[in-house]
Amino acid sequence: MQTEPVEKEPRAIRLPMVEIFETVEGEGTRAGFPTVFVRLFGCNLRCVWCDTTYSYPPAEAEFTMTVEEIAAKAEREYKAEHICMTGGEPLLYGSRSAALLEALCAIERIKDVHVETNGAIDLAPFLRDVRSPKARYIMDYKLPDSGENAAMLHGNFALLRPQDEVKFVIASDADFDFAVHVLAEYPTEALALFSPVWESMPPARLVEKMLAAGLTGVKLNMQLHKIIWDPAKRGV
Repeated sequence: MQTEPVEKEPRAIRLPMVEIFETVEGEGTRAGFPTVFVRLFGCNLRCVWCDTTYSYPPAEAEFTMTVEEIAAKAEREYKAEHICMTGGEPLLYGSRSAALLEALCAIERIKDVHVETNGAIDLAPFLRDVRSPKARYIMDYKLPDSGENAAMLHGNFALLRPQDEVKFVIASDADFDFAVHVLAEYPTEALALFSPVWESMPPARLVEKMLAAGLTGVKLNMQLHKIIWDPAKRGV
């Protein structure tokens, strides 16, 4: 977590943004619920199959907003009771990211703010400093086929709580075996989600492997937005 000081008024700090929009959540335990997506610019990883390459360099942030402006837009312009704070990597900005998360949780209407984080950010400072029970973390653990497994912080597994989730995007049999090993090696209270890379791990094959391995506590995780819309379409 970055340690640079935050301005005296946290809601006045600015963050680089990609987009804010409302649609249904496509993944995880809140899949299907109308959700406001707050997408920050910037990421510390370069996964080989990233579907949001517009959220990190060499692309540029499309605009900046203050924490106050982001929270106000989410509160006043949309009706959803769920917020997804995503990126890029939304926790990249340390205390600035925490200030935004706190502001989103403070919206009275909102029941849940889930943060999609990539597994290479230490979650300890956020779990310590952001006290709202609305805040949850969905950690996307990068398996070897992603090209970014070496960046994973395994200490995060012990920090995750029952309300959190850990996602594994599985592209191959080797990825599947690695994910099973990681779950055995690093016990966690979070719900484990297995997501197929359709081109190389068809969903039906992933289901077969989950059943054969007896993974009764793991949930198949399909991306609804890629079923409903063109996978390349933004803002949905």
